[in-house]
Amino acid sequence: MKTPVQLQELIDDGVIDEVLRPLKSGKEAAVYVVRTGDQVRCAKVYKDMAQRSFQQRVQYQEGRKVRGSREARAMAKASKYGRKQQEQEWKNTEVDALYQLRAAGVRVPEPFGYFHGVLVMELVTDAEGFSAPRLGEVALEAGQARDYHRVLLEQIKLMLCCGLIHGDLSPYNVLIGPDGPIVIDFPQVVSAAGNNAARTMLLRDVNNLTAYLGRSAPELLDTWYGEQMWELFQAGDLYPDTVLTGEYTPDESAVDLDSVREAINDAREMALIREQGRRAAEEEDY
Repeated sequence: MKTPVQLQELIDDGVIDEVLRPLKSGKEAAVYVVRTGDQVRCAKVYKDMAQRSFQQRVQYQEGRKVRGSREARAMAKASKYGRKQQEQEWKNTEVDALYQLRAAGVRVPEPFGYFHGVLVMELVTDAEGFSAPRLGEVALEAGQARDYHRVLLEQIKLMLCCGLIHGDLSPYNVLIGPDGPIVIDFPQVVSAAGNNAARTMLLRDVNNLTAYLGRSAPELLDTWYGEQMWELFQAGDLYPDTVLTGEYTPDESAVDLDSVREAINDAREMALIREQGRRAAEEEDY
């Protein structure tokens, strides 16, 4: 295997010692298994994105803090310099989120540093030491589905307590380690307080996982964890130790409950279709 230029820089700087193999390749990044001393880790090499992709990121970037006023102006004008800064901010967002969430006790890979556009972090493995499978690749019994749903809802709650929403959570960016689910892929993470679409994205994250796990445990489909979390968050009553029940009573005088339920079910079905397409596209990358 030819060593990617970005990883060769890390070898030259002594950050890593060897690139062992490719692990995963997607539209925005390629992940490699690397060795540092006697430790096996993974390195996420971000790909440069075309201007087309920036337009798709607008909904995620609303409410994010930009490091300087010059950069903010350039990004708003979409100049060449602004697009370059926007790309850099996009990458920095995942790095910052991983450190913040890891410190808050969220089940995410441990980051070891960001060098030359490459994020070096923990390689999540299964009980045998092989690369951990994604949730969407694992056959589940009802009890496992309920346990994974409980753990993942806890992670979403802890993220929200940090003011963050994953924004693209699905069965294909959750890894299953020996101790349960680990959430990955955070470049699109959303500011819960600063993004007008935050509630929509939170509900989509919850519904994506609930729809998938509900195949094995159908009773999960009749829960309202996302709505309950958001209501508590807005009221300032959501804390890491808050016990969630999945029960939620909307204001029926202002909301057409049947339409809300129908919209949620439609979103879940579309999420499953989208994930099937994404999985097929990722398989073509190999």
